Amino acid sequence: MTHCILIGAPVDSGQARPGCLMGPAAYRVARLAETLAALGHSVEDRGDLAPGALGSEASANPAVHHLPETLGWTRALSAAARDACRAGMPIFLGGDHSLSLGSVAGVAAHAAEAGRPLFVLWLDAHSDIHSVETTESGNLHGTPLGYLAGRAGFDAFPPFPAPVPEANICLFGIRSVDPAEHAALAETEITVNDMRVLDEYGFAVPMRAFLDRVAAAGGMLHVSLDVDFLDPSVAPAVGTTVPGGATFREAHLVCELIHESGLMTSLDLVELNPFLDERGRTARMMVDLVGSLMGRKVFDRPTRSG
Repeated sequence: MTHCILIGAPVDSGQARPGCLMGPAAYRVARLAETLAALGHSVEDRGDLAPGALGSEASANPAVHHLPETLGWTRALSAAARDACRAGMPIFLGGDHSLSLGSVAGVAAHAAEAGRPLFVLWLDAHSDIHSVETTESGNLHGTPLGYLAGRAGFDAFPPFPAPVPEANICLFGIRSVDPAEHAALAETEITVNDMRVLDEYGFAVPMRAFLDRVAAAGGMLHVSLDVDFLDPSVAPAVGTTVPGGATFREAHLVCELIHESGLMTSLDLVELNPFLDERGRTARMMVDLVGSLMGRKVFDRPTRSG
């Protein structure tokens, strides 16, 4: 069984629609800790982080907002992630997706210390590969993938401790990519399983192909699960709804496949905005998905070998 370390990250500075700061409390009310414990895992809740003292950093891009706050969160989350990885599996309770600027930085530092390659699975409607310089909205929740891949445009940020090789990154379920992001992705070795790919091949085949690569490399796997990976009909509590996302059944299949691989070593839960929810429906859905990620299933099936 796994020692799960819950780390609240009430980050609300990476986007323009307030409410994500309530996410960590919603996950706790939806009984995330109890769900994990019922599956036999030990659970340690380290409470909510705070960004610490803020600087006066500014960007040449006039659209960027809340840069000092985002940098403060990045530093705090990186330190917390690095420490938690030494003791168990950190689960970051967001908070908007800018929290991954810090969570993945800390996980990457730990992976480098352990001498193991880090792989990142991005379950999201968006690619999030902008930089501080290229974002037109100024919302820094659209930049973490660019930062963790070591791309240019993050001069205000701490140097990323061990950039994740592009070939070790998989975007899964994306369906909203602006022209600048499309051009950036075309230059990379990032695996892009957009909804067109998933419509043609189903969810299982591309997911297993990526997981097989992680296993072959002896890698650590960080999963970043955005609420908008899901179709808004089943998960309405997100400020960036995009139609055509994963259904209830498809999302649970993805999570069961990840669990069966035995590869996940850290997890982000991001973009839950309880202010937009319907009686806690989305929070409960996300907790159910974590249950599948951590071993809950209808029938036990033998793990694939070879």
